[in-house]
Amino acid sequence: MLHSKSIGNKIALARKKHNLSQAELAQQVSISPQAVGKWERGESMPDISTLNHLAEILKVDLNYFSESFHSDNPDVSTSRSAQTTIDENQTFKPKKKFGWNWDMSKGNWVDVDLSGLKDVQEKLDSSNLKNCKFMGSDLSGILLKSNSIEKCDFTGTDLRNSKIQSSSLKDTKFDNCSLIDAEFSKTSVKNCSFSSTNFSGAEFFGANFQSSIVENAVWKHTSFKETAISDIVFQGLMEDCAFEFCAFSKVVFKNMTLKHTFFKCKTLKKIQFINCEADRITYELLKSGKADLSGVSLIA
Repeated sequence: MLHSKSIGNKIALARKKHNLSQAELAQQVSISPQAVGKWERGESMPDISTLNHLAEILKVDLNYFSESFHSDNPDVSTSRSAQTTIDENQTFKPKKKFGWNWDMSKGNWVDVDLSGLKDVQEKLDSSNLKNCKFMGSDLSGILLKSNSIEKCDFTGTDLRNSKIQSSSLKDTKFDNCSLIDAEFSKTSVKNCSFSSTNFSGAEFFGANFQSSIVENAVWKHTSFKETAISDIVFQGLMEDCAFEFCAFSKVVFKNMTLKHTFFKCKTLKKIQFINCEADRITYELLKSGKADLSGVSLIA
């Protein structure tokens, strides 16, 4: 028997085992990253032909997606929520590691070194964090809601699939982080550093992204919607990205290659392009938005 929530959990588990982002899996299946997200949240379910294709990509048997299937391979088993239905006396053993199950939400954390932290997930929301260190931590899937984060250091931390909502991030380092499939909604990001950070599949919605460093960042399948972007210098390669109904101020695209990138904004006049190149479709979208194309050349 197939249920959307169970299938979604199993897709997410197998995808992460193969170190694929939602965007990368979506590309292989020829669908949108948002559709993969809906599968994994149980909001929709792939049809049988797509399930067959997913089984091939994720190297699992089609029966893997059935609720009655129990894998002998611990790396491709059901997710934690599905495992709660298994007899605890057989394969499921509750995690009782002291120190990793603390509820750190609604706290006031100042000058605390929490480097190496893991398995926090929804237990750090509604907290004030200042001068704290989270270097090299595994915070994948974490929910940061109504947080105030100032002068903290998340260098080298895994923040993939994280959800950052209604929060303030200020003067904080996110260098060499994984923000694959992360969501920034109604969040202010100011004076932060994201050098060499991977934003593949990340989504900014109703956010304020300003005065931050994004040198050598990875931009692929990244989307900005209804977001105010100011005092940012984008460099490198931007591929399959989207800017929709965004406001720009002192934004520079420098030494940048733009491929299959969608612009649907009121005006692009406040973006400066320096020594950039773009494919034909991206170039036409920039022209439609009244951008100054004197610093943009067409990719041959």
